Amino acid sequence: QVHLEESGGGLVQAGGSLRLSCAASGLTFNSYSMGWFRQPPGKEREEVAAIRWSGFITSPITSLADSVKGRFTISRDNAKNTVYLQMNSLKPEDTAVYYCAASRSWPMYQVDYWGQGTQVTVSS
Repeated sequence: QVHLEESGGGLVQAGGSLRLSCAASGLTFNSYSMGWFRQPPGKEREEVAAIRWSGFITSPITSLADSVKGRFTISRDNAKNTVYLQMNSLKPEDTAVYYCAASRSWPMYQVDYWGQGTQVTVSS
């Protein structure tokens, strides 16, 4: 059974940093694109960052939402079956529940598995 376990959320002041982690189990991690989505209060879920499955590509292919470019970085450690989201210069508008996602596709138009979500709250 596939399981995505997020960690690292919490409360931080504006301008601060957080690092989210997502440990995956029950799937062939290298074969999946991994991503982070978020759902702010009262809004739709949106894609924040994604990183393509590795295959034989040595340099990972990533995508970032315009709203987080220059502030967030996504990375993956295939040896640990883990994907990370480093969030710097956080803003109050980054407040949301952040979800880890796994997809066989790229771009991640179709998500195959979701994590349970972790809350990120940025105070002004």
